[in-house]
Amino acid sequence: MANSKKLKLGAIIHGVGGNVSAWRHPEVPVDASVNFEFYRKQAQTAEAGKFDLVFIADGLYINEKSIPHFLNRFEPITILSALAAVTSKIGLVGTLSTSYSEPFTVSRQFGSLDHISGGRAGWNVVTSPLEGSAKNYGKPEHPTHDERYKIAEEFLQVSRGLWDSWEDDAFVRDKASGVFFDPSKMHRLDHTGEYFSVQGPLNIARSKQGHPVIFQAGSSESGRKLAASSADAVFTGHENIEEAKAFYKDVKDRAVALGRSRDDIVILPGVGPIIGSTEEEAERKYLEYANLVTIDKALEYLGRFFDHHDFSQYPLDEQFPELGELGKNSFRSGTDKIKQLAREHNLTLREVAIRTATPRSEFIGTPEKVANLLQRWHEEEAADGFILYAPTPDALRDFVESVVPLLQERGIYRTEYESDTLRGNLGLPVPENRYSAAAKVN
Repeated sequence: MANSKKLKLGAIIHGVGGNVSAWRHPEVPVDASVNFEFYRKQAQTAEAGKFDLVFIADGLYINEKSIPHFLNRFEPITILSALAAVTSKIGLVGTLSTSYSEPFTVSRQFGSLDHISGGRAGWNVVTSPLEGSAKNYGKPEHPTHDERYKIAEEFLQVSRGLWDSWEDDAFVRDKASGVFFDPSKMHRLDHTGEYFSVQGPLNIARSKQGHPVIFQAGSSESGRKLAASSADAVFTGHENIEEAKAFYKDVKDRAVALGRSRDDIVILPGVGPIIGSTEEEAERKYLEYANLVTIDKALEYLGRFFDHHDFSQYPLDEQFPELGELGKNSFRSGTDKIKQLAREHNLTLREVAIRTATPRSEFIGTPEKVANLLQRWHEEEAADGFILYAPTPDALRDFVESVVPLLQERGIYRTEYESDTLRGNLGLPVPENRYSAAAKVN
């Protein structure tokens, strides 16, 4: 059955760029990753295009080989709180680690952002793939891949419990009687689990969307399990439509098997559209971006996914090296995919490095071509929508000005926001407070 709902759109604001050398482009502000005006303009451009959300990625470990954006960038909750004041409808989604945080603090942070923004907050739950993260948090070692996901499951369980600390009508605020709140509608969580012990209650109430929207971005087996059981939305990435359709079906089927509806999860692959008035112009824009990356920088970027492995030790134009289990405890789904593609296509190290550092999406071409591809992916149930990253400085503006009108004309994308909350615009239900629900049953 074809996807009949209107497609959803998000935009990553990536400062000087996810490309190792994007900062060198003549139109990129060299301080974009810590430039509030840059973030404000990107967010407001996305909101003008009726996007569902802007997305801020994050990480907890850097070294001299990290890409420039990672070296000096805003912390997600801080910048999203600032963006909340200069936007009014668009969702605000930030990455925060469950492996190196505490549930009470994180629940309070996202609960606060949800109130500041009027119900537009979203949390991208990550488990922190980089091994070096442990060194910044006084930990003896980085938890294993599977254990990080077990921690994340309990973390989310606690966070959702804390967000229900207050029933929606708990705060009476009656000046005449002096009653500020109804104590019977304040609830302690009293959670004691394998990784966390949290009493509660949380010192901030639910927002009008109930809970912040939960995003999940891992595509490994553990990631898919967490997505099916706990996520409201999934940020993923695929080489082609067939791979995307298989992932889409798998996660939705897992959710249904757990008693959820297929519509309870919104699946959003990342794409990097480059728009030109002609195919030739789009290709020129791609090459401007790709040609900034030297092979040395491409090798460094590739190495990040494999615990900063030094790929310069191998011959460039021979078959991609056999790496064994390297990368299994970091970006597992990503490193597995890189190894698989190298084997299946008999790629050299040079080819893998360039392909990884300057990914060539099929979404490069005229507005009509890109709109056709987005529509096809959506209608054939490869995606409920997309999260756009901008490979070139003008990519988001070009998309809003030339592709969005085509999607609107075809009736598959909104012309106005349906709601002023992120849940409302994504078509997700407001979770009922667990204590209010139990009282109805009793």
